[in-house]
Amino acid sequence: MAAETQIEQAGGSGPNPMAQFEVKRIFDIDLMGYDASFTNSSLFMILGVVLTSTFLIFAMRKKSMIPGRLQSIAELSYNFIYDMVLSAIGPKGIKYFPFVFTLFLFILAMNMLGMFTLPLGHLSFTVTSHIIVTFAIAMAIFLGVTVIGFKNHGFGFLKLFVPSGVPALLLPLIIVIEIISYLSRPISLSVRLFANMMVGHTLLKVLGSFVAALGVAGIGPLLLMIPFTGLEILVAFLQAFVFAVLTCIYLNDAINLHH
Repeated sequence: MAAETQIEQAGGSGPNPMAQFEVKRIFDIDLMGYDASFTNSSLFMILGVVLTSTFLIFAMRKKSMIPGRLQSIAELSYNFIYDMVLSAIGPKGIKYFPFVFTLFLFILAMNMLGMFTLPLGHLSFTVTSHIIVTFAIAMAIFLGVTVIGFKNHGFGFLKLFVPSGVPALLLPLIIVIEIISYLSRPISLSVRLFANMMVGHTLLKVLGSFVAALGVAGIGPLLLMIPFTGLEILVAFLQAFVFAVLTCIYLNDAINLHH
């Protein structure tokens, strides 16, 4: 314990760039012995839903023939995801458009909220920088797509693991590879989003610490933060888009069963 204290005093007095990812309880909730406490993660998820819903309702309240800026953004977002779903899945996938659109906006809101709150220090929190959150979303998509696949095709959905035109000698190996690839979908989907958001925010926090520590001499790191902040905003949008695109690809496999 004394050694740990000395280490903290020697090198642990500076700001910790990983502290921004700490999940903190706002108030405790005990649900039949299970910890269901309301945390900052819960708060930001609710805030994201409220802000996104409020924006869409407010932007579309007039429904003008000549849209204003907010209505244009809402309509462009709608058309952008609609066209993506139509091109990736086809007409049969339109009924899943509300889900994909909601998924895209939710992840985008979570990513962007982390960017806007980053300067607030301890109030900053990015929900999508936690693997448990991204994995839960990815696993829900994986299970839902699997159910849709079996519902539409029955056991014929298993043909997804048997690509056409493969020599019989290689078929056992290809089937194993296809199954592993399919089962790894929630892992790759969740890790991609989580890793990009965590790494980017950590880098910005480290640069911000340099600016605060160096004072006037911190102009260099400050100037460096500007392009990195712009890049992180772009990454926040791209990761939401990639998540939605991959969801559409998985739905396409379940609906159209290309193999």
